[in-house]
Amino acid sequence: MLETVGLLTDSPWIYAVVALSVLLDVFLPVLPSGVLVITAATAAAAGSTAVADASGTSGPSGPSLLALLFCATTASVLGDLVAYRLAWRGGDRLDRAIARSRRLTSAQERLSAALSRGGGLLVVIARFAPAGRSVVSLGAGASHRAVREFLPWSALAGAAWAGYSVGLGYFGGQWLGATWVGVAVSALALFAAGALAAYVMRRPAPEPA
Repeated sequence: MLETVGLLTDSPWIYAVVALSVLLDVFLPVLPSGVLVITAATAAAAGSTAVADASGTSGPSGPSLLALLFCATTASVLGDLVAYRLAWRGGDRLDRAIARSRRLTSAQERLSAALSRGGGLLVVIARFAPAGRSVVSLGAGASHRAVREFLPWSALAGAAWAGYSVGLGYFGGQWLGATWVGVAVSALALFAAGALAAYVMRRPAPEPA
């Protein structure tokens, strides 16, 4: 993947590819959007290092970290909103599908309780968990939560996930070099955060006092 992304680093297409991958992985969680963001950020780190080595001063080369962060965050929020709207209009068929899934039902109940209390930390945590983004976005739409309750937390979740992924790729590239080793170590750190988030989401909700 590093070689493939490397071919796009001097082209604006890298941002389109990242944005499309992040946008679609709410529906296709198997898409390696996080690894793609990490790889692009690693290529950015390699570009800045190469310019510094060649000229003695740092300068822009390869993808822009700020542009990557913006694309990943924006695509994450847009994907959440699309899933939210589709679930909102899903009707009885979607309600029955959610009722048959213990995971979706539990997530919907916990999300509704969290948003009703004015907090949506579950939305942020779920963004890191495998398929957690899909579960929460669909649950929020199916339970007809107001968009003003869901959107700010979705934006915070997207920014946190994008910032973490871009940071992993950039600092991994700086410390370990733009090789598969650097990408692999950064990806493992992303997967570790996902495993922790999944554990938190699986914990039963606390009983009300």
